[in-house]
Amino acid sequence: MDIKKRFDRILSVFIHLQSKPIVTAQELAERFNVSLRTIYRDIRSLEQAGVPLYSESGIGYSIVDGYKIPPTLFTQEEALSFVAAEKIMNVYVDKELGEHFSSALFKMKSVLRSSQKKEVSHISPSVLMRYDKNVFNKKVPSALSTLFKSISTKHQIILEYKNNSENSVSQRIVEPIGVFLENNYWYLIAYCHLRDGYRQFRADRIQSIKLLDIEFTLKHENLEAYLPSKTNDKNVSVRILVEKSIASYLVWDRNYYGFVEEINCGDKVEMRFMMNSLNNGFARWYLMFADKADIIEPDELHSQVLHLLEKSRTRINEKKVPSNK
Repeated sequence: MDIKKRFDRILSVFIHLQSKPIVTAQELAERFNVSLRTIYRDIRSLEQAGVPLYSESGIGYSIVDGYKIPPTLFTQEEALSFVAAEKIMNVYVDKELGEHFSSALFKMKSVLRSSQKKEVSHISPSVLMRYDKNVFNKKVPSALSTLFKSISTKHQIILEYKNNSENSVSQRIVEPIGVFLENNYWYLIAYCHLRDGYRQFRADRIQSIKLLDIEFTLKHENLEAYLPSKTNDKNVSVRILVEKSIASYLVWDRNYYGFVEEINCGDKVEMRFMMNSLNNGFARWYLMFADKADIIEPDELHSQVLHLLEKSRTRINEKKVPSNK
């Protein structure tokens, strides 16, 4: 048996036990790709080393509260990953949650070796997140952190929400189920007492938010149960042929339109998409590079593009200012 490999696994099991209040043997076996028997041996080794573990049949293992955990040693790669995490968190979380993360990260950095601290300090200025979209309403700097508290404590929140289509603000009392990041926006899935049903809210449209001292009145399933299907209802296939000279410029934007795959076709690239319908602005996006691309399917996309071109031509002719001669 490789002693070093077993030692590394036992240490990893110890760290995993620190990360959660309860951990099952099955969870550990799946994570480290070993048998349950091996995990039981590792647990016994930790107990023999003096780690106070509490176990209950059918529930799992936990480290006894109050146990003084020695400083954790990070590898060079783990230490450098702090830089990326900090930069990303500064963009994709609100002000309050970002401050909490910075405080936690500061504590984690404090246990780094001197050489690792120098490496982190050296690389930090070389990593930037250039992003100008407001993921949150700057007037509500605690939106995400308040939602986290609500989900954790199972307490309702009251919020003022701006409906994009009606451009009006309504007050809602909701029971948050979970949040998710999609297309660079945070979304909240919650039970809305005003609408008497489950609704989706975009975080940057929250105008105010407050945690209430009222517990949830309903029992909810996990977040995934309420998320819209990503595949089952996408039955519109779109295929376009794009010249390679322009294809590389579309790599980012195409993800917003259900991009699936690309196929190399010599001096051109075939791009394939799956979407719910063509009423998602795809035709308008296609016009940005239409002189460098061809539509393979569907015929409806041909019609939409021609319709937009005709409307544009008519509008240009109507607004054309006569020249003075």
